[in-house]
Amino acid sequence: MVGRPHPLIIGHRGASGYRPEHTASAYQLAFAMGADAVEPDIVATRDGVLVIRHENEISGTTDVSAHPEFADRRTAKTVDGKRLHGWFTEDFTWAELSTLRARERIPKLRPSNAGFDDRLPLLRLRDLFALVDAEDAGRSIGMVAEIKHATYFDSIGLPLADLFAAELAAAGWATDDERLTIESFELTVLDQLREHGVGAPRVFLIEKAGSPADAVAASGSKAPKYADFLTETGLRNLGARVQGVSVDKAMLLRQDAAGGPSGFALVEQAHGHDLRVFTWTLRPENHFLSAPFRSGVRAADFGAWEEEWNLILSTGVDGVFTDHPDLAVLARDGRSD
Repeated sequence: MVGRPHPLIIGHRGASGYRPEHTASAYQLAFAMGADAVEPDIVATRDGVLVIRHENEISGTTDVSAHPEFADRRTAKTVDGKRLHGWFTEDFTWAELSTLRARERIPKLRPSNAGFDDRLPLLRLRDLFALVDAEDAGRSIGMVAEIKHATYFDSIGLPLADLFAAELAAAGWATDDERLTIESFELTVLDQLREHGVGAPRVFLIEKAGSPADAVAASGSKAPKYADFLTETGLRNLGARVQGVSVDKAMLLRQDAAGGPSGFALVEQAHGHDLRVFTWTLRPENHFLSAPFRSGVRAADFGAWEEEWNLILSTGVDGVFTDHPDLAVLARDGRSD
Protein backbone atom coordinates (compact mmCIF):
# COMPACT_ATOMS: atom_id res chain seq x y z
CA MET A 1 0.00 0.00 0.00
CA VAL A 2 2.46 2.52 -1.32
CA GLY A 3 2.01 6.21 -0.61
CA ARG A 4 -0.61 5.76 2.14
CA PRO A 5 -0.82 7.83 5.34
CA HIS A 6 1.08 6.56 8.39
CA PRO A 7 -0.11 4.66 10.25
CA LEU A 8 -2.74 2.99 8.11
CA ILE A 9 -6.27 3.10 9.49
CA ILE A 10 -7.84 -0.29 8.79
CA GLY A 11 -11.59 -0.73 9.18
CA HIS A 12 -11.86 -3.86 11.31
CA ARG A 13 -14.58 -5.92 9.61
CA GLY A 14 -15.67 -2.61 8.12
CA ALA A 15 -16.95 0.16 10.38
CA SER A 16 -18.16 -2.50 12.81
CA GLY A 17 -18.63 0.01 15.61
CA TYR A 18 -21.61 1.38 13.69
CA ARG A 19 -23.01 -1.51 11.63
CA PRO A 20 -23.08 -5.31 11.99
CA GLU A 21 -19.62 -6.53 11.02
CA HIS A 22 -18.74 -7.87 7.58
CA THR A 23 -21.76 -6.37 5.84
CA ALA A 24 -21.72 -4.17 2.77
CA SER A 25 -23.09 -1.36 4.92
CA ALA A 26 -20.17 -1.68 7.37
CA TYR A 27 -17.58 -1.68 4.60
CA GLN A 28 -19.11 1.22 2.69
CA LEU A 29 -19.31 3.25 5.88
CA ALA A 30 -15.62 2.55 6.55
CA PHE A 31 -14.81 3.86 3.07
CA ALA A 32 -16.85 7.01 3.76
CA MET A 33 -15.14 7.54 7.12
CA GLY A 34 -11.72 7.67 5.50
CA ALA A 35 -10.35 4.20 6.27
CA ASP A 36 -7.22 3.44 4.25
CA ALA A 37 -8.09 -0.26 4.13
CA VAL A 38 -10.68 -2.74 5.37
CA GLU A 39 -10.24 -6.16 6.92
CA PRO A 40 -12.39 -9.19 6.03
CA ASP A 41 -12.19 -12.51 7.89
CA ILE A 42 -12.33 -15.36 5.39
CA VAL A 43 -13.84 -18.83 5.83
CA ALA A 44 -15.33 -21.33 3.38
CA THR A 45 -18.63 -22.98 2.49
CA ARG A 46 -19.18 -26.65 1.73
CA ASP A 47 -19.02 -25.89 -1.99
CA GLY A 48 -15.75 -23.98 -1.71
CA VAL A 49 -17.03 -20.41 -1.78
CA LEU A 50 -15.06 -17.98 0.37
CA VAL A 51 -17.38 -16.03 2.64
CA ILE A 52 -16.71 -13.19 5.05
CA ARG A 53 -17.53 -14.05 8.65
CA HIS A 54 -15.64 -13.54 11.91
CA GLU A 55 -15.73 -17.30 12.49
CA ASN A 56 -16.95 -20.37 10.67
CA GLU A 57 -19.40 -20.82 13.57
CA ILE A 58 -22.15 -18.33 12.71
CA SER A 59 -24.86 -18.56 15.37
CA GLY A 60 -23.76 -15.28 16.96
CA THR A 61 -23.53 -13.21 13.78
CA THR A 62 -26.48 -14.42 11.67
CA ASP A 63 -30.15 -15.34 12.01
CA VAL A 64 -29.45 -19.00 11.25
CA SER A 65 -31.12 -20.13 14.49
CA ALA A 66 -34.39 -18.61 13.24
CA HIS A 67 -34.40 -20.80 10.12
CA PRO A 68 -36.24 -24.05 10.88
CA GLU A 69 -35.01 -25.58 7.64
CA PHE A 70 -31.48 -25.49 9.08
CA ALA A 71 -32.26 -26.73 12.59
CA ASP A 72 -30.69 -30.11 11.88
CA ARG A 73 -27.40 -28.48 10.90
CA ARG A 74 -26.67 -27.48 14.49
CA THR A 75 -23.75 -29.57 15.70
CA ALA A 76 -20.57 -29.63 17.78
CA LYS A 77 -17.05 -29.45 16.38
CA THR A 78 -13.51 -28.97 17.59
CA VAL A 79 -11.81 -26.12 15.75
CA ASP A 80 -8.21 -25.26 16.62
CA GLY A 81 -8.52 -27.15 19.88
CA LYS A 82 -11.76 -25.47 21.00
CA ARG A 83 -15.05 -27.33 21.32
CA LEU A 84 -17.81 -25.29 19.70
CA HIS A 85 -21.56 -25.77 19.36
CA GLY A 86 -23.63 -24.13 16.64
CA TRP A 87 -23.88 -23.79 12.88
CA PHE A 88 -20.76 -23.84 10.68
CA THR A 89 -20.20 -22.34 7.24
CA GLU A 90 -18.65 -25.54 5.92
CA ASP A 91 -21.97 -27.33 6.41
CA PHE A 92 -23.79 -24.96 4.05
CA THR A 93 -23.61 -24.16 0.37
CA TRP A 94 -23.35 -20.52 -0.59
CA ALA A 95 -26.90 -20.67 -1.97
CA GLU A 96 -28.09 -21.64 1.51
CA LEU A 97 -25.96 -19.07 3.35
CA SER A 98 -27.23 -16.35 1.02
CA THR A 99 -30.68 -16.77 2.59
CA LEU A 100 -29.36 -15.71 6.00
CA ARG A 101 -29.08 -12.18 7.35
CA ALA A 102 -26.45 -10.63 9.59
CA ARG A 103 -26.86 -9.86 13.28
CA GLU A 104 -24.79 -7.72 15.63
CA ARG A 105 -22.23 -9.88 17.44
CA ILE A 106 -22.16 -7.82 20.69
CA PRO A 107 -25.64 -6.29 20.97
CA LYS A 108 -25.38 -5.46 24.68
CA LEU A 109 -22.41 -3.18 23.98
CA ARG A 110 -23.70 -1.89 20.64
CA PRO A 111 -27.50 -1.85 20.78
CA SER A 112 -27.75 0.68 17.95
CA ASN A 113 -26.03 -1.82 15.65
CA ALA A 114 -28.63 -4.41 16.59
CA GLY A 115 -31.21 -2.16 14.96
CA PHE A 116 -29.86 -3.45 11.64
CA ASP A 117 -30.33 -7.11 12.61
CA ASP A 118 -31.91 -9.45 10.06
CA ARG A 119 -31.77 -6.82 7.30
CA LEU A 120 -28.30 -7.12 5.79
CA PRO A 121 -27.16 -10.11 3.68
CA LEU A 122 -23.90 -11.99 4.08
CA LEU A 123 -21.00 -11.32 1.72
CA ARG A 124 -18.66 -13.48 -0.29
CA LEU A 125 -15.05 -12.43 -0.71
CA ARG A 126 -15.79 -11.70 -4.37
CA ASP A 127 -18.48 -9.23 -3.24
CA LEU A 128 -15.95 -7.29 -1.20
CA PHE A 129 -13.48 -7.26 -4.10
CA ALA A 130 -16.27 -5.64 -6.15
CA LEU A 131 -17.05 -3.09 -3.42
CA VAL A 132 -13.38 -2.10 -3.16
CA ASP A 133 -13.10 -1.85 -6.95
CA ALA A 134 -16.16 0.39 -7.08
CA GLU A 135 -14.80 2.68 -4.37
CA ASP A 136 -11.40 2.64 -6.04
CA ALA A 137 -12.81 4.90 -8.75
CA GLY A 138 -12.67 7.70 -6.18
CA ARG A 139 -9.59 6.77 -4.15
CA SER A 140 -7.47 3.72 -3.55
CA ILE A 141 -8.76 1.50 -0.75
CA GLY A 142 -6.68 -1.37 0.56
CA MET A 143 -7.75 -4.78 1.81
CA VAL A 144 -6.07 -6.69 4.65
CA ALA A 145 -7.54 -10.16 4.20
CA GLU A 146 -7.39 -12.51 7.19
CA ILE A 147 -7.36 -16.25 6.43
CA LYS A 148 -9.12 -18.02 9.32
CA HIS A 149 -8.57 -21.59 10.60
CA ALA A 150 -6.58 -22.70 7.57
CA THR A 151 -5.27 -25.93 9.11
CA TYR A 152 -8.78 -26.93 10.14
CA PHE A 153 -10.21 -26.20 6.70
CA ASP A 154 -7.35 -28.13 5.06
CA SER A 155 -8.28 -31.12 7.23
CA ILE A 156 -11.82 -31.19 5.81
CA GLY A 157 -10.79 -30.78 2.19
CA LEU A 158 -11.21 -27.03 1.82
CA PRO A 159 -7.69 -25.62 1.22
CA LEU A 160 -8.05 -21.91 1.81
CA ALA A 161 -4.79 -20.99 0.08
CA ASP A 162 -5.95 -22.65 -3.15
CA LEU A 163 -9.39 -21.10 -2.91
CA PHE A 164 -8.02 -17.62 -2.15
CA ALA A 165 -5.57 -17.69 -5.06
CA ALA A 166 -8.38 -18.76 -7.41
CA GLU A 167 -10.70 -16.06 -6.08
CA LEU A 168 -8.01 -13.42 -6.54
CA ALA A 169 -7.59 -14.41 -10.17
CA ALA A 170 -11.34 -14.51 -10.77
CA ALA A 171 -11.72 -11.00 -9.34
CA GLY A 172 -9.06 -9.68 -11.72
CA TRP A 173 -6.74 -8.62 -8.91
CA ALA A 174 -3.03 -9.09 -9.59
CA THR A 175 -1.20 -11.46 -7.28
CA ASP A 176 0.92 -8.51 -6.16
CA ASP A 177 -1.84 -5.88 -6.24
CA GLU A 178 -0.60 -3.00 -4.10
CA ARG A 179 -4.03 -2.74 -2.47
CA LEU A 180 -3.78 -6.22 -0.96
CA THR A 181 -2.19 -7.52 2.24
CA ILE A 182 -2.82 -11.02 3.61
CA GLU A 183 -2.68 -12.02 7.27
CA SER A 184 -3.16 -15.13 9.37
CA PHE A 185 -2.43 -16.59 12.80
CA GLU A 186 -0.85 -19.52 10.89
CA LEU A 187 2.40 -19.23 8.97
CA THR A 188 1.70 -22.36 6.93
CA VAL A 189 -1.09 -20.80 4.90
CA LEU A 190 0.99 -17.67 4.31
CA ASP A 191 3.79 -19.88 2.96
CA GLN A 192 1.27 -21.72 0.77
CA LEU A 193 0.06 -18.46 -0.72
CA ARG A 194 3.63 -17.50 -1.57
CA GLU A 195 4.05 -20.89 -3.27
CA HIS A 196 0.90 -20.12 -5.28
CA GLY A 197 2.67 -17.04 -6.60
CA VAL A 198 0.65 -14.58 -4.52
CA GLY A 199 3.14 -11.79 -4.03
CA ALA A 200 1.05 -9.52 -1.79
CA PRO A 201 2.64 -8.66 1.57
CA ARG A 202 2.02 -11.30 4.24
CA VAL A 203 1.49 -10.47 7.92
CA PHE A 204 1.71 -12.93 10.81
CA LEU A 205 -0.86 -12.37 13.55
CA ILE A 206 0.49 -12.91 17.08
CA GLU A 207 -1.62 -13.58 20.16
CA LYS A 208 -0.64 -12.63 23.72
CA ALA A 209 -0.47 -16.31 24.71
CA GLY A 210 -0.69 -19.81 23.28
CA SER A 211 0.67 -21.36 20.09
CA PRO A 212 -0.34 -21.20 16.41
CA ALA A 213 -2.87 -23.87 15.41
CA ASP A 214 -0.76 -25.10 12.50
CA ALA A 215 2.27 -25.52 14.77
CA VAL A 216 0.22 -27.46 17.32
CA ALA A 217 -1.15 -29.70 14.56
CA ALA A 218 2.41 -30.43 13.40
CA SER A 219 4.28 -30.64 16.71
CA GLY A 220 1.78 -31.00 19.53
CA SER A 221 3.15 -29.93 22.91
CA LYS A 222 6.49 -29.05 21.29
CA ALA A 223 4.91 -26.31 19.18
CA PRO A 224 6.51 -22.88 19.57
CA LYS A 225 4.64 -20.28 21.58
CA TYR A 226 3.56 -17.02 19.99
CA ALA A 227 5.98 -15.28 22.35
CA ASP A 228 8.87 -17.18 20.75
CA PHE A 229 8.30 -15.30 17.51
CA LEU A 230 8.90 -11.96 19.22
CA THR A 231 12.41 -12.74 20.41
CA GLU A 232 15.32 -11.37 18.44
CA THR A 233 15.82 -14.76 16.80
CA GLY A 234 12.12 -15.19 16.19
CA LEU A 235 11.78 -11.80 14.50
CA ARG A 236 14.86 -12.45 12.37
CA ASN A 237 13.37 -15.75 11.18
CA LEU A 238 10.01 -14.13 10.50
CA GLY A 239 11.74 -11.49 8.40
CA ALA A 240 12.69 -14.24 5.96
CA ARG A 241 9.09 -15.47 5.62
CA VAL A 242 6.70 -12.52 5.99
CA GLN A 243 6.64 -8.76 5.64
CA GLY A 244 4.91 -7.86 8.89
CA VAL A 245 3.57 -8.85 12.27
CA SER A 246 0.28 -7.88 13.89
CA VAL A 247 -0.07 -7.94 17.66
CA ASP A 248 -2.74 -7.50 20.29
CA LYS A 249 -2.71 -3.85 21.41
CA ALA A 250 -2.10 -4.99 25.00
CA MET A 251 1.39 -6.01 23.88
CA LEU A 252 2.10 -2.39 22.96
CA LEU A 253 0.64 -1.01 26.19
CA ARG A 254 2.69 -3.08 28.63
CA GLN A 255 5.29 -1.06 30.47
CA ASP A 256 8.99 -1.82 30.44
CA ALA A 257 11.31 -1.71 33.46
CA ALA A 258 11.82 2.03 33.01
CA GLY A 259 8.09 2.70 33.07
CA GLY A 260 7.72 3.37 29.36
CA PRO A 261 5.45 1.47 26.98
CA SER A 262 7.13 -1.69 25.75
CA GLY A 263 5.58 -1.07 22.36
CA PHE A 264 8.45 1.26 21.50
CA ALA A 265 10.94 -1.59 21.84
CA LEU A 266 8.76 -4.13 20.06
CA VAL A 267 8.12 -1.86 17.09
CA GLU A 268 11.77 -0.84 16.88
CA GLN A 269 12.95 -4.45 17.02
CA ALA A 270 10.52 -5.56 14.33
CA HIS A 271 11.46 -2.62 12.12
CA GLY A 272 15.06 -3.67 12.54
CA HIS A 273 14.18 -6.90 10.73
CA ASP A 274 12.26 -5.09 7.97
CA LEU A 275 8.93 -6.11 9.45
CA ARG A 276 5.99 -3.74 9.52
CA VAL A 277 3.96 -3.75 12.74
CA PHE A 278 0.17 -3.66 12.98
CA THR A 279 -2.01 -3.80 16.08
CA TRP A 280 -5.61 -4.68 16.99
CA THR A 281 -8.18 -3.59 17.95
CA LEU A 282 -8.78 0.10 18.70
CA ARG A 283 -12.24 0.40 20.26
CA PRO A 284 -13.48 3.32 22.38
CA GLU A 285 -15.87 1.50 24.74
CA ASN A 286 -14.79 0.98 28.34
CA HIS A 287 -15.20 -2.77 27.90
CA PHE A 288 -12.29 -2.83 25.44
CA LEU A 289 -10.03 -0.12 26.88
CA SER A 290 -7.14 -0.87 29.19
CA ALA A 291 -8.04 -0.22 32.82
CA PRO A 292 -6.27 3.17 33.17
CA PHE A 293 -8.36 4.60 30.32
CA ARG A 294 -11.83 3.54 31.46
CA SER A 295 -14.27 6.12 32.80
CA GLY A 296 -17.77 5.86 34.19
CA VAL A 297 -19.46 2.65 35.18
CA ARG A 298 -21.06 1.31 32.00
CA ALA A 299 -19.09 -1.05 29.79
CA ALA A 300 -20.66 0.43 26.65
CA ASP A 301 -19.70 4.03 27.47
CA PHE A 302 -16.76 5.60 25.69
CA GLY A 303 -13.80 6.06 27.99
CA ALA A 304 -10.58 8.02 27.49
CA TRP A 305 -10.03 6.36 24.14
CA GLU A 306 -8.00 9.28 22.73
CA GLU A 307 -5.36 8.82 25.43
CA GLU A 308 -5.02 5.09 24.87
CA TRP A 309 -5.00 5.38 21.10
CA ASN A 310 -2.48 8.23 21.10
CA LEU A 311 -0.15 6.12 23.23
CA ILE A 312 -0.44 3.27 20.73
CA LEU A 313 0.12 5.60 17.77
CA SER A 314 3.19 7.05 19.47
CA THR A 315 4.98 3.68 19.33
CA GLY A 316 5.53 4.09 15.57
CA VAL A 317 3.16 1.26 14.66
CA ASP A 318 2.51 1.01 10.89
CA GLY A 319 -1.19 0.21 10.96
CA VAL A 320 -4.09 -0.03 13.41
CA PHE A 321 -7.27 -2.05 13.16
CA THR A 322 -10.31 -0.23 14.47
CA ASP A 323 -14.08 -0.66 14.66
CA HIS A 324 -14.46 3.14 14.48
CA PRO A 325 -12.43 4.39 11.50
CA ASP A 326 -13.65 7.97 11.87
CA LEU A 327 -12.25 8.24 15.40
CA ALA A 328 -8.96 6.62 14.42
CA VAL A 329 -8.53 9.00 11.48
CA LEU A 330 -9.24 11.87 13.87
CA ALA A 331 -6.63 10.61 16.34
CA ARG A 332 -4.00 10.06 13.67
CA ASP A 333 -4.58 13.33 11.85
CA GLY A 334 -4.75 15.22 15.12
CA ARG A 335 -1.29 13.95 15.98
CA SER A 336 -0.05 15.01 12.54
CA ASP A 337 -1.49 18.49 13.01
